[in-house]
Parts: sequence; structure tokens; C-alpha cells
Amino acid sequence: MYVNFGSITTVTKEQLVEFGMGLAESCHPFLWIIRPDMVAGDSAILPPEYTEETKERSFICSWCPQEEVLNHPSIGGFLTHSGWGSTMESISSGVPMLCWPFFGDQQTNCRYTCSEWGIGMEIDSTVKRENVRKLVTELMEGEKGEKMKKKAMEWRKLAEEASGPSGSSSMNLDKLVKEVLLSKTTTLYA
Repeated sequence: MYVNFGSITTVTKEQLVEFGMGLAESCHPFLWIIRPDMVAGDSAILPPEYTEETKERSFICSWCPQEEVLNHPSIGGFLTHSGWGSTMESISSGVPMLCWPFFGDQQTNCRYTCSEWGIGMEIDSTVKRENVRKLVTELMEGEKGEKMKKKAMEWRKLAEEASGPSGSSSMNLDKLVKEVLLSKTTTLYA
């Protein structure tokens, strides 16, 4: 399990502990990115029993190359804030998501991830360790998690096709360049 809430989202000390204990109680290995400024008005301190409980199956650091991590075969899920960049990187990697949206476009991205695309489950805004544990376990071991993993791989294939040389993204970018940037009649400033 890979856990990262992006570069802006902050959590309370209580939320940090609830996420941490939920991850610990799931008994699954995880990589958790905790930025130095992630905990609002406090330092990121987890209870001593947390460190003992997870020392053999966790790694906590302040940064990682997210795309590389998401593309690693050991990553079975992504607990995310549902920012657009993270959502697209997860889709491009074929990794299903547990979504905890915070602000801006994140709620919309979460809704599409969970309800429209079938590759995510939402964590309630009032984070409770039992809910985190339950959702991590379902994603990593459950029938719904298996379906989400298959669906995520389908979305990965679609993303690869769209971004390939004859894919819709490449063709639309070429069209944009021709129509806007290479057009001699285009006036950029009136």
C-alpha cells in the first residue's frame, strides 16, 4: 500500500494517528509519505506502539518519486487525497485507490474514481482507524478490491492507448499545435 496526501493537504494530529493505526491494524505492508509540514500546527508523532507494531512492514519518509513507486509491482493500492495529478498517475499505473478528498477538485476526482470509473473507495472525512483498516483490507484482499484492480488495469491500458503515437491525446495535442501555435492567422493578443 502506498500512502501520500500530496504537497498541500494537512491533517490533524488525531487524523494522523487514526490513519496510522488503521494502516497498522490492516497488517499489510505500506510506504507512507509524511511531509514535515503535513500535520497542522504540530509535529508528525505517532504513538510508540505504532512503531513497534509496524517496524517490519512499513517505511515512512518525507518524499519519494511517486510515478516510480506507483509503477512498482509490489504496490497493490494507493491511499490518496485525490488530487488530479495523483489520480492520473494512479490510473496510468493501473493502481486502485482509497480516496480521502480534502478540497478543490479532489471531491470531484474522488466521485469519478469511486462511482464512475470503479477503481476507488472513499474514506469518510471523519477518519476512523476501523474504517481505514476495513478499506485497506478490502482493497488488498477482498472481492471488491480484486474487481477494482482489474478495472484499474483496464484504465491503464486505455491511458497507454490514448497517449500513444496514434492515440487521442497525441492527436489532440498535434491538432492544438497546428491550430493555435502554427497558424499564421492566429492573433494571440488583440
